[in-house]
Parts: sequence; structure tokens; C-alpha cells
Amino acid sequence: MLFISIAIYNSCSILAKSMVNQLFFLIVGLLMLVIGSNYLLKSSVDLSLKYKISKVVIGLTVVSIATSAPELLISISSVLKNSSDIAISNVIGSNIANFGLVLGLALFFSKIKINNKLIYQDWNFLMISSVIFSLFAITKVEISRIEGLVLFTLLISSLVYIFRNSKGEDLSLNENSRSNTKLIALILISSLMLYFGSEFFVDSSIYFADYFGVSERIIGLTIVAIGTSLPEVVTTLVAVFKKELDISIGNIIGSNIFNILAVIGVTSIIKPLKISNKLNLQFDLSIMFVFMLFLFLFYSLSKTKILGRIHGVILLGSFIIYYIIII
Repeated sequence: MLFISIAIYNSCSILAKSMVNQLFFLIVGLLMLVIGSNYLLKSSVDLSLKYKISKVVIGLTVVSIATSAPELLISISSVLKNSSDIAISNVIGSNIANFGLVLGLALFFSKIKINNKLIYQDWNFLMISSVIFSLFAITKVEISRIEGLVLFTLLISSLVYIFRNSKGEDLSLNENSRSNTKLIALILISSLMLYFGSEFFVDSSIYFADYFGVSERIIGLTIVAIGTSLPEVVTTLVAVFKKELDISIGNIIGSNIFNILAVIGVTSIIKPLKISNKLNLQFDLSIMFVFMLFLFLFYSLSKTKILGRIHGVILLGSFIIYYIIII
């Protein structure tokens, strides 16, 4: 009996240490993702402003790509570890969080006028991209390399379109005196932080999913999605408080486009994404479309095209309800 008790105690101690270690790596990984994306964002924007790229274009491209880097690396890491559910639910969950949480918080603290033609056109492109992604996801057992290539090609096309149609936008001047070499070095260092942070975060997420018997889908839609959306939260709120409203909306829409076309596209090119449960996937995709339609309805029903606190409360409330349902 004594030996059995000692064995149980030792097993529990090892398990506790393992859980503590995994929790440590989960937190460290998340911090590396947030800090890495923050430095990647700042250095990328500074480099872009040196070449006098407009704020709207920066929001739709540079900022969106930088803040979506965690989603990309986490999805790649997940699919290479045979965890396609995390890769897919990470993208869907992040897109839901970008509208429900990020835009909801932004509108709660500030009024935003939707009056830029480029942003409105970009929402249409987001809807088209989402429909194509959904058709690929729900009509087959996997998203193939060919389909991933189609999505990635759409991304390149959208970037070309944005740059070509940005003529006439106000240009911003960069007062940052850092040299291009230092900025590129920061981009490389922050990219390494994102890589190792994603590895730690994914490994720990998979561990806790297995330990608590929670599906990888739920982990991807909650912990991973919110974790990878933190850069968008910080970036958008900073843009709102600095009155850079073009960047805040552009970042959200651009980030969602990048999540679908780049994250899903690149990940499925590397390794086809297996679809394990179409029913759950259809539900999650439906919620994603609901949040996208919220923005369109707010825009269409508002005579002044100004969104404010009431719209933010609707988005945040809907986001909380969705989480209560899936958890």
C-alpha cells in the first residue's frame, strides 16, 4: 500500500510539474507572439512610411500582415503536427474575434466614420474570399494544395489591386530616424520571436487540449484565436486613441483577408488541411459571416456612416454569446 501511495504521489508530482512547464511555455509563447508582432508591426510601418505609402494602404497591407503573422505561424506549426483543426479554427476564430472583440472594443471607445471607398471595396473582397474559402472547406474532406494556391493567388491579386487604387490617398511622412538596416534587423528578430513563440504556444495548446479532453477546435476558437488576436486588439486601440481611424478599420478588414488567403492558402500549400467535422465547421463559418454582415448592416443603415458605442456593444455582446454557446 505504501509503495502504491508513493507511486501515485510521484506520478502526480510529475504531472503537476509537466502542467506547470506547459503553462509556462504557453504564457512565454503568447508573450513572444505579442511582443514579436508589436516590433514587426512598428518596424514594418516605419519602413513603409519611409517610402511614403498611404495610411489606408498601410492598414490594409503592412499592418494586417504584421498582426496576422502569429496566425500564419501557428497554423503552419499546427498542420505540421497533424492538428488541422487548430489551424482552421484558429483562422475562423481570429476572424470572429477581429470583428466581435477588436472592432467591438474600438467602437466602444470611439466613433468611427466609414467613408473611405477603398475600405468599403475591401469589405466586398473579404466577403468573396470568405465564400470561396467556405466552399473549399465544406464541400470536400480537405483543403488541397491546389485550393491553397488559388487562395494565395487571390491574395497577391488583392495586394496589387490595393496598391494600384491607392493613388490620390493622403501620404504620411515618417519622422523616425532609424536606418533601413536597423528596421530590417528588427523585422528579422521579431520574425524569429514569432516563430519560436508559435512553436511554444501550439505545443502547449495541444497538451492542454489532450489533458482536459477538449477538442482542438474549441482550443483553436478560444485560447489560440484570442491569443493571436491580441496584436490586432493593441494595434486597433492604439490607432483609435491616436485618431488614426483609417488604419484601425483597414487593419481589421485586411487582417481577416490575410487570415483566409494567406494563412489558409500557405498552410494548405505546405500540407493539405483535413476537415474532421463538417457540422461544427459550418456552424463556425456561419458565425463568421454573421459578424461580417454586422459591419455591412451598420454601414448601410447609418445615414451618417458613423459607427459608435451602440454598435460596439452589439458586437461585443454577440461575441460573448457565441463563446458561451461553444464552451
